[in-house]
Amino acid sequence: MSVWSQLCMCTRCFISTSTVEAASSLSLEEFRNLCSKGLLKDALESYKSEIWKNPHFFSCLLQSSISQKSLLVGKQLHSLVITSGYFRDKFVGNHLLNMYSKIGQLQTALSLFNSLPRRNIMSCNILINGYVKCGDLEGARKVFDEMPERNVATWNAMVAAMTQFELNEDALDLFSEMYELGFSPDEFTLSSLLRGCAGLRALYAGRQLHAYVMKCGFELNLVVGSSLAHMYMKCGSIGDGEKIIGSMPSRNIVAWNTLIAGKAQNGFSEEVMDQYNMMRIAGFRPDKITFVSVISSCSELATLGQGQQIHAELIKAGASSVVAVSSSLISMYSKCGCLEDSVKVYLECKDADVVLWSSMIAAYGFHGRVKDAINLFQQMEQQDLEANDVTFLSLLYACSHCGLKDEGMEFFELMVSKYGVKPRLEHYTCVVDLLGRSGCLNEAEAMIRSMPVKADAIIWKTLLSACKLHKNADMAIRVAKEVLRIDPQDSASYVLLANIHAYAKSWQVVSEVRKTMRDRNVKKEPGISWLEVKNQVHQFCMGDKSHPRLREINLYLKELMEEMKLLGYVPDTASVLHDMDNEEKEYSLVHHSEKLAIAFALMNTPPGLPIRIMKNLRVCGDCHVAIKYISKIKKREIIVRDTSRFHHFKNGLCSCGDYW
Repeated sequence: MSVWSQLCMCTRCFISTSTVEAASSLSLEEFRNLCSKGLLKDALESYKSEIWKNPHFFSCLLQSSISQKSLLVGKQLHSLVITSGYFRDKFVGNHLLNMYSKIGQLQTALSLFNSLPRRNIMSCNILINGYVKCGDLEGARKVFDEMPERNVATWNAMVAAMTQFELNEDALDLFSEMYELGFSPDEFTLSSLLRGCAGLRALYAGRQLHAYVMKCGFELNLVVGSSLAHMYMKCGSIGDGEKIIGSMPSRNIVAWNTLIAGKAQNGFSEEVMDQYNMMRIAGFRPDKITFVSVISSCSELATLGQGQQIHAELIKAGASSVVAVSSSLISMYSKCGCLEDSVKVYLECKDADVVLWSSMIAAYGFHGRVKDAINLFQQMEQQDLEANDVTFLSLLYACSHCGLKDEGMEFFELMVSKYGVKPRLEHYTCVVDLLGRSGCLNEAEAMIRSMPVKADAIIWKTLLSACKLHKNADMAIRVAKEVLRIDPQDSASYVLLANIHAYAKSWQVVSEVRKTMRDRNVKKEPGISWLEVKNQVHQFCMGDKSHPRLREINLYLKELMEEMKLLGYVPDTASVLHDMDNEEKEYSLVHHSEKLAIAFALMNTPPGLPIRIMKNLRVCGDCHVAIKYISKIKKREIIVRDTSRFHHFKNGLCSCGDYW
């Protein structure tokens, strides 16, 4: 029986009652409890005679329809409110307005607002929040500006809306206006403002707010404390954030999530796992926000075993259907070299959104599956999903790493002309990479110098890398100056410049570049490779003799190299950019970190099992050739993730087609 039918049975009782008696507070409280649990039928059957006597019963019913997100029930209740005569009650009217706003029926809410016989500040506040929920900030601001009277909740609604739409500077300006008019901010105002400071990375403004928080006595408030910690961590001041959380009299799940997310965002991935375990020991159950942060840390560490364990835990927690969690899982499996698992997560997700689709497109691109990435984008268009800036960034990345210059430029044009997405610096960097790899160096340089956003060191280094690829020393010198002007301590630029001159056998110039590095105290980043074996991470670095089994690894490598040479492998001693004899160069090549890691994996994993190696630099040309031979000799798939992409070596071939 519908809510309408059940309540209509009570109408006769209402009409025949000559005097309206107030329901007892006990009855109302019990009725409210039933409604809060969504037990509308039980509530109606138990309190048939009481409902028509007190408008607060209708407020409870309307609130319950909001939690159930049931428009049908809400409309039935609206009819009964009119029948009961309580439509003129300002509280019932506002609850009705709130119901339509929360369910997303903005036009109905607006019509109701205009017909309310008794409007007040709360009515306007509800409408402001309704506009914000529907993404109409302009409509919300119009209601705000036209209000003859406001309260703190009004200001809070607008400040929160500004930060939600990332208009953080406007939010701070609005707070200044609020303060000047004599309104005292509460915990919700301060939390929104601190989120605004976090969005702006405005540490100075955040510290000023911190002082104000202490002055007002909110420093022990859990909501404000978590927002303070979030602000500090977003601004890179992770120590201050930890102090805030450490000083809290107690922690809730929000505080734990703030700490875990802060660690993850600042690159302390190993500490994220420690905090996650401590949170569980403390008796807190992780939620979807916790899982997203923890999974992203597994992605950065490329610890597949831990990632799989977290995946199992989130399934038990019922979070596997959350789209944000699924998107993080797609990225994690992709970065751990398990693309097929990414595809499985993607296919199992029922409520896919643009973030999920973009994550899968990025995964395909990172693994060199550009055709799959493009096909997925075309499916998005067929389903009328609005691609965003991240979608196009993933497409441009995929095209640049597979040499699809024309397709990539078409996507760049489509992004602007059809979707109206304003290119960010990252998009221009992908296009420069696309042009540079294709040999269009002059065109790439012209784009950097003409783009509307300010160039950073990364985009110039992208072009410098293309100069190395195409051995254009003249442009490399010019481009390197641009990089070092922005970042004089950037070691990669010195190394790239030295490499270009070394290929040309200009050892004197190479010596000068290295002397400049020494004089400026610029340290070259060492090549490091790591892998996970039996849930333990093993790390290798050329020249590092700390691994306990290094002697065995070196002997194994020596035998492996001899076997490779019999099949035709010739060490690329020309890629060793030091002036030394060939024997020394060959010894140097043999002990590159990825070769050490692969040898260790071959010694310690069952035959036929794929080997997954992670590396902090790009794979050199000699290692790329060598790993193809190893995959053929040992009949093993070897998956290598470098800073640029994934390489899947199998049967003597690489998925990149030697284009990386």
